[in-house]
Parts: sequence; structure tokens; C-alpha cells
Amino acid sequence: MFQPSDFDSAAIRARAAQFRSQVARRLDGSLTEDEFKPLRLMNGLYLQLHAYMLRVAIPYGTISARQMRQLAKIADAWDRGYGHFTTRQNIQFNWPKLVDVPDMIDALADVGMHAIQTSGNAIRNTTTDAFAGASADEIADPRPYAELIRQWSTDHPEFQFLPRKFKIAINGARADRAAIRAHDVGLQLVERDGEIGFQVFVGGGLGRTPMIGKELRDFLPASDLLPYLESIVAAWNLAGRRDNKYKARIKITVHELGIEAFSDLVEAEFPARRAAFKGADQAILADLKAQFAPPALPSRESASFETALNVDALLRDWAARSVSPHHNPDYAVVTISLKEHGAPPGDATSDQMRLLADLAERYGQSELRISHEQNVILPHVAKADLPALFESLRKGGLATANIGLTSDIIACPGMDYCALATARSIPLAQQIATHFRDLGLESEIGTLKIKISGCINACGHHHLGHIGILGLDRAGVENYQITLGGDATETMALGERAGPGFAYTEVIPALERLLRAYLDLRQSQSESFLDALRRLGPEPFKDALYQEAQRHAAQ
Repeated sequence: MFQPSDFDSAAIRARAAQFRSQVARRLDGSLTEDEFKPLRLMNGLYLQLHAYMLRVAIPYGTISARQMRQLAKIADAWDRGYGHFTTRQNIQFNWPKLVDVPDMIDALADVGMHAIQTSGNAIRNTTTDAFAGASADEIADPRPYAELIRQWSTDHPEFQFLPRKFKIAINGARADRAAIRAHDVGLQLVERDGEIGFQVFVGGGLGRTPMIGKELRDFLPASDLLPYLESIVAAWNLAGRRDNKYKARIKITVHELGIEAFSDLVEAEFPARRAAFKGADQAILADLKAQFAPPALPSRESASFETALNVDALLRDWAARSVSPHHNPDYAVVTISLKEHGAPPGDATSDQMRLLADLAERYGQSELRISHEQNVILPHVAKADLPALFESLRKGGLATANIGLTSDIIACPGMDYCALATARSIPLAQQIATHFRDLGLESEIGTLKIKISGCINACGHHHLGHIGILGLDRAGVENYQITLGGDATETMALGERAGPGFAYTEVIPALERLLRAYLDLRQSQSESFLDALRRLGPEPFKDALYQEAQRHAAQ
């Protein structure tokens, strides 16, 4: 597993000391809030509705057992005993006191972690497939490239004051588990004639103006990755809008210029930037590939797991949802749900974090991953160990067998925490989860991606939900728009708005009508909600959503 260099460690410590001094000056009044704001945002510290929030970077979603245990310690010492894992594979602490934040950042530095560039108009955490380095369908491990991007982008002097934030995602498998075309730059690892390279997409993003990224290069040699990325960011840095923050993202630049014109800007930058690298990046990449080499996994029998499946129905249900193929047939990739019915999606208590760390050490090569769907992954678990792992998870309240089902909801913090939110997200997600569990319909409905955002910034990725829910404020009253047909995978699509919004109390009855209609309309149990929607079109589903209003109108 990758270990930060001495240079990294020293840089993190220096940044922590610098921020301690800045916090001290804010506390003694030497800095006003307006003066302090850009300094705190550079270090991942937000001011939310009720308290500060510290967003901690988990680069490309990879975290060690030791680091997870330290997050639990921080949650207990300086927060309220839990953390919230995000759609950018980071973790947020929602209740720190400003005076304690320097101590939190020092504690992060003790295990090679930090909060640098988790906010502000900078290049953010590069996200990737949470199964990276383990999945059976992998072309190449994206994490060495993601770490190379992290080292290049951190405190890059040219890109400290970009027009807006900039997000990169990279996927190394045939299935897109990183939603790459919903990012400013999306990178898909490909192999052509024995050479590894990238299909490059640009101009994706969600928020108030959702767009799917457009192809910029069908094949970029891997050796050109950094100079080409630098060319993209430099072209946008010069051409991007700075007069209107709502039009400053690269997706607007690409849309206004056109992909061909933007490509010309990038290609004009590329030769000089390519020549400037002189191979230093490739030497670093070679070292990173060695550090990210797959762990030595001893041969293990798997017959005992198959036997256990035949006699334990609870294990069988959990494995059907939570266990995915590993490139080694003796092993599996395990997804651990942070979506217990009725719990806030993506939250983990300090006790759960410690349990996850213990289980990673016992069964998972001391390594964990955070997914953009706000769950935790153990990437290398021997099949023979799955029954024991399941039993430990069950005792710790982490064995909910709902991965990919109705209650496996992505939800932003919403009005419970966020100063930008216009509606609640978390309580609605909790109620949806328990409602369909209590109806006994969750398993029958099958695979379904519900995503909820509490404002138009779309941190809950509602545009990409099979069913998306967007909470808005209509004259002081929460109103929820429903979108249908979004898809975050390699067949990416943006959901289409179904019609007028619903009051908070009307959302769950509307969803029940919608999903009961799906059960009646599907051709077979194997036809998912998304497949049925694509086959039939949205009209019968819209009819189900709004049949109550239609019935009243007819009376």
C-alpha cells in the first residue's frame, strides 16, 4: 500500500503549523471572518448552519486501517463521535470547534492525512473506482495515476486561483464505477495494441447546469497524462468565465466555445508543456506502480464459503448484495453498507470506524476504500473468511444487505447541516428506506439507485439517480422535484424532470405509486426499474406519479 514520502509528511506538517497560526489570529481578532475565509477554505474548513465543518481528504478513496482508527479517535475527541463519508470519497466532521481544528489537523498529519484542497477554487480530490486493484474486470489499476495527479495538483502554483473548483475522476475497469463523465475531466483507462492509455472526457458536471462530459481524446498515451491535464486546466484557466461564478465551471467554457474550439486551445498548450516534463513524472509513476502492486494473496480454499451459503439464509442474502468478483478466484471484494435502514446515509460512528479498521486488519490486508456511493469496501477478502466477516459485521450493525437496493440512497447533508441547502435530504432518505422495508418491497423492486440533493448544487448526484429527488424552497415551503432515468455508469444519462414538485409529505406516497407501477409494468423480475423505463419511456411512470392529482382534477 502506498506510503507518503518524507517530503509529503514535511509538507503536511508545515501546512498544519501555518494553519494553526492563522486560526490563532482569527481567535484573537487579528483576522476578520472575511480575511480568514479564504485561508480556512484552503484547508477544508467550512462554516455551515450550526458549526464549522472539516472535510478531510481520502485520496482516491484509499485508506489504511491505521488511518481509519485515527478518524475514530478524532470523531471522539473533537466532534460528536461520528463522521460522514462523502460522494468525493472524503470524510466530513460536522461539529468541530474552531479552537480545536488545529489539533484535529495535527492528528491527521500523524497518519499522513490532511484537508488540503478539499475546498476552494482548486483541483480537488481525484476520485476513482473503489474496487481499484481488485476487481475482476480491471484493465489497469487507476490508483498510481490518481496519486500522480494528487502530487502534481497539490499546491500547483499556476492553479491556486482557478475560475472555480475542478474535479477529476479516473476509472480503470470496463464498468464505470467512478461516474467519470460527470466530472470536469473524466479519464477511462484503455488498452490499444498492448499500450495503456486514456480516453479523455471534458466538461461534465452536475449542479444547476448538468452536463455529460464530451470526448476530448479517444486515446492519450499514459506517458502524456500530466502535461495533457496541465494543458486542459491551463486552457480553461485563461478562457474560463470569472465574471459569473455560476458560469465559471469548465463545462460552461466547453459548451460556449464548442468541443472543437476548446480542443484547439488544449492542443496549442500541449507541446510546450509536454516538453517541460522531461520524464520526471514517468520516474515517479514507475515508483508509484511498485508501491501499488497487488498484495501477495495466499491460496485459500473457498468450498467452506459455498457450504455456508447453503445453510445460512442471512449470509446468502448479504453475499448476494455485498460480494463482488475479485481478480483472484479465492478472494472477493466486499462492500459494507453505511445505509442501515433509518440511519443517515454515509455516517459511521467512531465504534463502527474502529470495527472497520479491526476487520480490515484481520481479513482485508489492512486496507479499506470509500466509494462515491458513501459505502466502505474491503478489497481483498478471502472467500473462506466471508462467514466470519459477516458475523462480525452483523454484531456491529454493519451487515445491512441492501447494496444497490432502494435504501442504498446517496443523500447530501441538506438542511440538517448545509448553509446552502433549501430542503431536507437526510430525513427523507431515512423515511424512504424504512417505508419500503416495512412494506416488504425492497427485495422485490431489486436494483434501484435513488439519489437526493437538498439544493441545486446537486451534491447528492440526483441528476444521475434512476430516481432523482431535488429539494427546493418554494415560498418558504420545501418542494421536491423528481427526475427519472439518470445513470452514473458507462451508459451515463441525466434524469429528466417528471413534472411538478411534491410537498415533503407527498414524496413517499408518490414514490410508492411509481414503484408499484414499475412492478406491474416490468416484463419479468430480472428487468430493472431503469431497463423498464428505457423500454417503455417515461409516460406510464409519470402517470403513476401524478395519478392522485389527475384523480382530484377529474372530480
